[in-house]
Amino acid sequence: MKKILYLTVFLIFQTTIAQVDTELLKRIPADSAQSLNMDAVYTRPFLGLGKVPVSIGGYAEVNWQHISTDGVSEGHQFQLRRTTLFVSSSISSKIKFLSELEWEEGGKEINIEFAAIDVELNPLLNLRGGIIMNPIGAFNQNHDGPKWEFTDRPISATQMLPATFSNAGFGLYGKMYKADWMIGYEAYLSGNFDNSIIDNSQNKTYLPAAKSNPERFEEINSGIPLLTAKIATRHKKAGEIGVSYMEGIYNKFQDDGLQIDDKRSVRVFALDYNNTLPNLGTFITAEWAWVKVDVPETYTQQYGDRQYGGFIDIVQPVVKRKILSWEKAVVNVACRFEYIDWNVGHFRENNSKIGDDLWSVMPAISLRPNAQTVFRINYRFQKQKDVFANPSSTTTGFSFGISTYF
Repeated sequence: MKKILYLTVFLIFQTTIAQVDTELLKRIPADSAQSLNMDAVYTRPFLGLGKVPVSIGGYAEVNWQHISTDGVSEGHQFQLRRTTLFVSSSISSKIKFLSELEWEEGGKEINIEFAAIDVELNPLLNLRGGIIMNPIGAFNQNHDGPKWEFTDRPISATQMLPATFSNAGFGLYGKMYKADWMIGYEAYLSGNFDNSIIDNSQNKTYLPAAKSNPERFEEINSGIPLLTAKIATRHKKAGEIGVSYMEGIYNKFQDDGLQIDDKRSVRVFALDYNNTLPNLGTFITAEWAWVKVDVPETYTQQYGDRQYGGFIDIVQPVVKRKILSWEKAVVNVACRFEYIDWNVGHFRENNSKIGDDLWSVMPAISLRPNAQTVFRINYRFQKQKDVFANPSSTTTGFSFGISTYF
């Protein structure tokens, strides 16, 4: 299947290039000045082909890293972390289609992260159907590698929340402007989590385990859709703040009309914020989420029913000038702070605090030769405790990466 997919994409690309005058190819710039995180799927640089109503684009990430935990390391590692292809089409003045296809770890995994039809009824009322990215927090929708100064995605977004998390579904979205304010909303009913969030190889409550179930694109384990809703507002000086909520029943509680279990819910509440400070140009982005899962009483306490965590990135431009042949190159210094607690609470037997938490600091230096490309070098310092709160394991190491749109 993978070989067929690779061959199909290659033949389409070669045929297009062979038959098209390259002067007709036109780069469509990303317009993010008047956008929210919910617009991230469209605020990307695309390549248009004359008057053909189809545009293409994508990005790639390649990394080197040398990481050790308590002095034990696997040595030097090289990774083609991911390659992503976007295809967008304006079918008519009111109907659009966009898809995002991703190859991860050199092609080991192939995922459709987004493939939706948008029907624009009114700026405040638009219909979307297909495979959608559930708008919980900000990172799940705004995850493109070239937008970030760090080679790794936030731990809270990928190992507590399940970014990138996509499901088949339908929903509504809209946006309005008033003076210096912009307000947008999204609401979707989609595929859901399943029992794997409490029955997985991690041996803990782990929402990302649901991503391994491809059947979520075809059927819902509980038969009840997952609700995801978000509202966000942006002020040109105060920045953007978003509030999102996700709720669903993850277990199969009935079979052939007979109730076989209680309904067990998963709920997520998240806040996100981003802004660029005037004069200094400092960019700040943050996300924090709370997770509550109805875990059966028969499970041990290592399966937490409450989790929380998040991250904050601070990026400061320090050099803006010509570097080599890059006329408008920018050098940034940055730092990411992260914290996650996968099991909030205390053991019933002795009232001691349950562990299973992590914090990390990751300073970084990045070079942006243009808005579409980033060279980045990071250093990770991380402490993690097991469920019994034994002395923390320490993870340290360097990583270097390049990510670019194409």
